[in-house]
Amino acid sequence: MEIVHLGSGSGGNSTLIRTEETSILIDCGFSMRQLERRMSLVNMTPEKLDAILVTHHHGDHGRSAKAAAKRWGVEIHANMETCERLSLDPVNECRIFENLERRDVGPDLSFLPIPVPHDDADNVAYVLSSPEGRAGFVTDLGEPTEELVKHLTGCSHLSVEANYDTKRLFGNPRYPQPLKDRIHGRGGHLSNKQTAAMLNRLVHDKLDSIVLCHLSSDNNAPHLAESEVLCEIGEKFEGVIHISRQEGPEFAQWLGERAAEPLRWS
Repeated sequence: MEIVHLGSGSGGNSTLIRTEETSILIDCGFSMRQLERRMSLVNMTPEKLDAILVTHHHGDHGRSAKAAAKRWGVEIHANMETCERLSLDPVNECRIFENLERRDVGPDLSFLPIPVPHDDADNVAYVLSSPEGRAGFVTDLGEPTEELVKHLTGCSHLSVEANYDTKRLFGNPRYPQPLKDRIHGRGGHLSNKQTAAMLNRLVHDKLDSIVLCHLSSDNNAPHLAESEVLCEIGEKFEGVIHISRQEGPEFAQWLGERAAEPLRWS
């Protein structure tokens, strides 16, 4: 399983997953032009996509879902609320799933959607399964639930948000207090500290790679996110940590490998 973050942040999110026989996107939060450009950098065309999995309807995750369904003819997978709020036809443009319903998207790839708390959205995380193992993808949640931790346990790869540094968020004079409270609340985003604590529960001998994603450009920095996580798990984690930034793709990761390939234009 190849994992390529095409870009991650408040301006847009999309991750390309490729196995020997299947190619999908998790989220399509960039414009169609940007998605096509970013995919082309890794020799991917929309015609080769088997499916797009959408986590929730917010624009930085689902912006191009309807356009992709129409222009590319690709099958969108989402829950009913996300489908409706993206104005997708649940018969012809979107395959509806229920929480914790495992579904195949190809002969060698399946996914499990796991509900997570996020304001004004029926958001899900995904665990992907292939013959090589399992990978978890989690963004836009205010706290990790016990159900989420249970399903992420045993994954060989984890892509998880580390959205904000608490001191930077609450010291930001440009953010009104209600917005700070929303981001910090159960329906908001994970702080670096929360992400580190969750990862501490998930580290095991075969967890080879972690990608920290959806970092706030205003309230976080890559070195803060990485150092917070390493402080928590550094003594027992033997894999690699990478940061997915807004401008991607920057690297390709393979399930079961502890070294990512830097992409030559990054």
